[in-house]
Amino acid sequence: MTAQNNTKQHQTQHAPALHATPPDLPRREVLRAGLFGAAALGGLPFWSHLALGAEEELVPFTDMPPGFLAPPVTPGATHFLDTRGINSFYTPNADFYIIQHYNQPELDPAAYKLKLTGLVDKPLEFTLDQLKARPHVELIAGFECGGNGERMFQGLIGNARWVGCSLRDLLQEAGLRPEGIEVVFYGNDKGMETIRDKNVEQSFGRSLHINDALNANAILAWEMNGEALPQYHGAPLRLIVPGWYGVANVKWLAQIHVQDRRFMGRFMGRDYVTLSKVDIGGEERWEERSVTKIRLKSSIVRVTKNGAAHTIMGFALTDGTPLRAIEISIDGGPWQTASLDPQASEYSWKLFTYTWNGATPGEHTLVSRAIDSKGQIQATPAEMPEKPTRWENYAQFPRKVMIG
Repeated sequence: MTAQNNTKQHQTQHAPALHATPPDLPRREVLRAGLFGAAALGGLPFWSHLALGAEEELVPFTDMPPGFLAPPVTPGATHFLDTRGINSFYTPNADFYIIQHYNQPELDPAAYKLKLTGLVDKPLEFTLDQLKARPHVELIAGFECGGNGERMFQGLIGNARWVGCSLRDLLQEAGLRPEGIEVVFYGNDKGMETIRDKNVEQSFGRSLHINDALNANAILAWEMNGEALPQYHGAPLRLIVPGWYGVANVKWLAQIHVQDRRFMGRFMGRDYVTLSKVDIGGEERWEERSVTKIRLKSSIVRVTKNGAAHTIMGFALTDGTPLRAIEISIDGGPWQTASLDPQASEYSWKLFTYTWNGATPGEHTLVSRAIDSKGQIQATPAEMPEKPTRWENYAQFPRKVMIG
């Protein structure tokens, strides 16, 4: 299946509703209400398969500790999604993962201002109302934390519909000077850092090369899933760079600065840096590289039972490169093609299901792999580069389940 671009520009002040039918409505409620449309011809719509039916039950993963639960949202703490509970295309705002490195500032939208400075012909400053008066851009984008992986069973992830305005339009309005090659995004969240024995206060900051900043799909978002951006997700304004790991999507945005050199703040030059051994021109070297674009990845996150049939469910992520297929292997057997959610768009997560018939009692090992339109196949753990750092965990992720 090829995922299609789902970025839209709106000249109106209000974006359309997410769905005529709520995607997280349980399947039995859909049946009771008779909510079938063109998308459901020949069976239930894809998203209805994500919610447990009346006769369905979860099959336990034996690689997951008993009693494993995602934590509640707590100020200043990490929050992750229990991926076994994914039941809609859009992640509810209250479930979308949260990673925070400094404080979580509460900003008054009425007093908010965004500065655009540096190597531009005309430095600019915007209130939130001025930004909202610009043409609206709607973007469906899913992403994960650069450190997402098996420790939290892939729970540092989410998919949402964002509404904001074009970053490229703001930069072009300011007038980019030819020597401006790096665009730095500073948040209002701040903390103390010790750098060469000196304690200094720093704002969270990330940067993009000018070519990435001018991507037509990058936006400054004030809305998430039809609601004002929640405080923990960067209210009143955050950056969304589709196809990039979550660290690039700066929250509580305060300033955009254009400069003529690489930005070397903590979260570009010292943290969120992948150290891996790679072949560079025929020489094996240790390379340090900032966490940027999402690597091709998929993962199985749930198995359910309904009578004698079992359903395997999971997600895939890409940097926007269309998917060719998701495949499932059971106990090292042949790769079988899974079904992809037809809602999946260019930058959304791609949910998939696979009907597993004839499962025998005992423990089984399940694994998925993603294949993109360029022929790239998701790497096995053995194919991953030697990598002592915990960033960019995109290897195939085998899961173990017990069939009774």
